[in-house]
Amino acid sequence: MAESAVTTGVRAEPGQSRALARSLTAPGLIAIGLGATIGAGIFVLTGTAAAQYAGPALSLSFVIGAIACGFVGLCYAELAAMIPEPGSTYTYTRASLGRFPAWLVGWDLVLEFAVAAATVAVGWSGYAQSLAADFGLRLPASLAGAPGDGGLVNLPAVGIVLLLTALLMRATREASLVNGLLVGCKVAIILAFVGVGAAHLKPELWHPFVPDNAGLFGTYGWSGVFRGAAVVFFAFVGFETVATAAGECRAPQRDAPVGLIGSLLITTVLYVAMAAVLTGLVPYRDLDVADPVAKAVDTIGLSRFATVIKAGALIGLTTSALTALYGQGRIFFAMARDGFLPEAFCRVHPVTRAPVASQLVIGLFTAAVAGLVPIGILGEIVSIGTLLAFCLVCATVLILRRTEPDRPRPFRAPAAALTAGLGILSCLTLMASLPAETWIRLALWLVLGLAIYAGYGRRRARLS
Repeated sequence: MAESAVTTGVRAEPGQSRALARSLTAPGLIAIGLGATIGAGIFVLTGTAAAQYAGPALSLSFVIGAIACGFVGLCYAELAAMIPEPGSTYTYTRASLGRFPAWLVGWDLVLEFAVAAATVAVGWSGYAQSLAADFGLRLPASLAGAPGDGGLVNLPAVGIVLLLTALLMRATREASLVNGLLVGCKVAIILAFVGVGAAHLKPELWHPFVPDNAGLFGTYGWSGVFRGAAVVFFAFVGFETVATAAGECRAPQRDAPVGLIGSLLITTVLYVAMAAVLTGLVPYRDLDVADPVAKAVDTIGLSRFATVIKAGALIGLTTSALTALYGQGRIFFAMARDGFLPEAFCRVHPVTRAPVASQLVIGLFTAAVAGLVPIGILGEIVSIGTLLAFCLVCATVLILRRTEPDRPRPFRAPAAALTAGLGILSCLTLMASLPAETWIRLALWLVLGLAIYAGYGRRRARLS
C-alpha cells in the first residue's frame, strides 16, 4: 500500500483492515460494466424518452449519448489505468485538485450511484409486478408504488435493494460471479428480443423519424432528440462503475481500459438495435409506461416469449442495481479513507475484504429513496449528476497532462486536449437540455454537501 500512495497521489492506509481484495480480471470488469449499464436505461426510461421527447429518433438519441460517453470513456480509461484505486472520479479529483473539489465530486457521486440504484430498483419493481400479474398475483396499491405514484411505499423496490446489499456485504468475488451469470442471461434475452422483434417490425411507425416540434423546447424535433439523449444518458451510467473497481483488479493498468471501452462498445450496439425495434413495434406515444419492452412484446402476440422478456428485464435490472450499489460502496470507502466520512466506512471485513459498514449504510439509504420517490424524478437527477461527474473527469485529464506530464500513463487518451474538450462540451450540451427543476435539485444537493463539508468533512480531512 505504501507504493500505491506514491504512484497514485492518494494517501495509503497502514494495515490490512483497509485493503480491498484484488480478484477481478478484464472479463469480470466487462461483465460489471454490462451489468451496471444495461438496466433501467434500456428497460424503463426508453419508453419515457420516446413518448415525451424523441419519438422514433430514440435510436439517434442513443447514438448522441454514446458519442459523448466515448470521449468520457477514453478519459476514464487513462485515469483508471494511471490511478488504479477505489473511488473513481472522487479519487482522481483528490489526486489532482485537492480536498475541497474532491468532496464536491464525491458528494455528486452519491447522487449518481445511490440514486441510480434506487431508479433501477423502481424499474425492477414495475417489471416484477407485471410478471406477477400474469400469474394472477397483485400487491395492494399502497405497497406497489411511491407516494407520488399513488401508493405509500414501493415495497418490491425496497426488498430488492436490501437483498442485493446483503449479497455485496459478503464478498466482491461472490457478487462478481453472480453478476457474470446474470449478465450472460440478460444479453442473450436482449438479442432474442431484437431478433424476434425485427421479424414483426412495422416500418411505418418510424415515419416521421424526427417528429415535428410541439412548440416547446425538448418536445420532439431536434431539441427533443437532444433532450431524449440527456434522459437516456442514464443508460450509459454503468460503465463508470468499472473505474470504481480498478482498485480490485489483478492487473488494473491493462484490465481497466479494456473493461471501460469494451463494455461501452457492446452496450451502444445493443441500445441502438433495441431502440429501433421498440419504436418499430409500438407507436412511440404509447411507450410511456413502466415496462415498455414488455408492452412491445405483447404486440407480437407471443405470450410465453413475453414472460421470458419480462424475466430478462428483471435480470437486467438486478445486475444494474447490484453494480450501482457496489460502486457507491467503494466511493464511500475512498471518502472515509481520506477522512471525509467516519472511519467505520473504510474498514473491511477481515475475511471477505468487503466494506461492510459502507455497503450497509448505502443500502439502507437507497432502499428508502427507492421506496418513496417516483422514477421520473429519479432518472433526471441521476442523469445530471452523472454528466457533472463526467465533465470533471475530462477536466482532470487536462489538468494532470499539464501538471504531471511525465507521470507514467499505461493508457493514454488520444489527442487528449481534443478528446477531453469534446467530452466536456458534449456533457454540458446534454445538461443544458434537462429541465430547470432538475438543475434546482442538483443545486440543493450540492448546497447540502457544502454544509456537511463545512461542519464535518473539512476538519476531519485536515486531522487525518
